[in-house]
Amino acid sequence: MRIVAQKVHRASLSVDNTEICSIQEGLLLFVGVLKEDSIEDVQYLAKKITRMRMWKGQDDKLDYSLLDIDGEVMVVSNFTLGAHIKSGTRPDFGYNAEKPVADALYLQLAQALQQQGVKKVVTGQFAHHMHIDTLLDGPFTIIVDHGKTVVPVK
Repeated sequence: MRIVAQKVHRASLSVDNTEICSIQEGLLLFVGVLKEDSIEDVQYLAKKITRMRMWKGQDDKLDYSLLDIDGEVMVVSNFTLGAHIKSGTRPDFGYNAEKPVADALYLQLAQALQQQGVKKVVTGQFAHHMHIDTLLDGPFTIIVDHGKTVVPVK
């Protein structure tokens, strides 16, 4: 599982020109589910994401986590995060999980974030074309993954 986590002041997501969800201060998570991902990866990443110290404290150091600031989370499926370009110019999406598995793990991540203590977690619509309007904070962007080798080295 590969996640791009962006700090936001706000974010909203629309499908077919209709807003379906929004958040205030917190994280916008783009989530790519890969073939070898499991519920253990989901649990690990939910714990990691909720405890990453990404917000400044009084001494201007990164002292506060998402839970500390009572932040909100928007989880958006993004299969293009599993793309691999070794040769040529066309991305290879062969490392992505099949749709039913990817959808289930993506939704389990949203649920796991709530179980870790995030009060508001919203999701986009899996496998749909979405428009996201956001006011980034920073920008402050971190790539989070499960630490497994994603692409075999040849």
